[in-house]
Amino acid sequence: MPPKAGAQPNQSLIDGIVTLQALATSDEPIGCRELARRLGMETTRVNRLLKTLNFLGLAHQTANRKYTAGPGMHVLAAQSLYASGLLRNAIGPMEKLQRFGRVVALGVLWRDSVSFLYHAQTGMSPGEAIGRIGLFPATKSGVGMALLADASEEHVRQMYEDQVIPGFPKGIESLLTSLKQIKKIGYARIEVAPAEPLYPGEPHHTIAVPVGSPVTSALGMSGWIPESAIPDVVEALFAAKHDIETAEVNSEAPQLNIAELSERFNLHTVPPVYVDSPS
Repeated sequence: MPPKAGAQPNQSLIDGIVTLQALATSDEPIGCRELARRLGMETTRVNRLLKTLNFLGLAHQTANRKYTAGPGMHVLAAQSLYASGLLRNAIGPMEKLQRFGRVVALGVLWRDSVSFLYHAQTGMSPGEAIGRIGLFPATKSGVGMALLADASEEHVRQMYEDQVIPGFPKGIESLLTSLKQIKKIGYARIEVAPAEPLYPGEPHHTIAVPVGSPVTSALGMSGWIPESAIPDVVEALFAAKHDIETAEVNSEAPQLNIAELSERFNLHTVPPVYVDSPS
């Protein structure tokens, strides 16, 4: 379940992360004005945020004064994947699932989208499967639906307030009904329309299960899955889920408190201040 925001979340930090995320998902370098338009923020504020991110190495300014992800972004991604251990613990169990001859995927929820950490077609190596697909609407993905089913009804309503919900033309009540059913049976099964169908002419479905306690990701298989094959697929996914969660528990590193973090990274510990700094 997504954590609730504090009483006074730091809006400056939120804006910086939103700007960083926009750079990470842009297919090409983007200018300050265009980025501000996409984010619905003031140009002067976005300009200051971009310059700060560039200074940190998380953004890079090109020769024509546009911005793209900087080397620090890749370092941050690599460090976070290593520290979490999720992908490292999941690759072995996911490779075993490829015996079914279907797509195997692992994803995490980012707002109303799924980010696939791993998405392997039949016969694809782990190296080819990592990070090959960008953000995808959560409501059109079995992995996304498995993750949304773990969220509270209040959170889902807020997420899709005044929005057209992909795959659910009847609106939020239809989505909530589907999520309740997924939560009840413990896994998601939805029909999908893949860009690269494994079995042309046959209906394709994704079956996905949540992973982690608390839930942090979801694991799925996709392809032609006839009714008769559902029990075997579900059983295999739950076995892989168990292996991943067991590996996470066994390899869990000790957590550092704020004092230890400050000492390690030479930070100055000060009382938190929640303000929206002017641009």
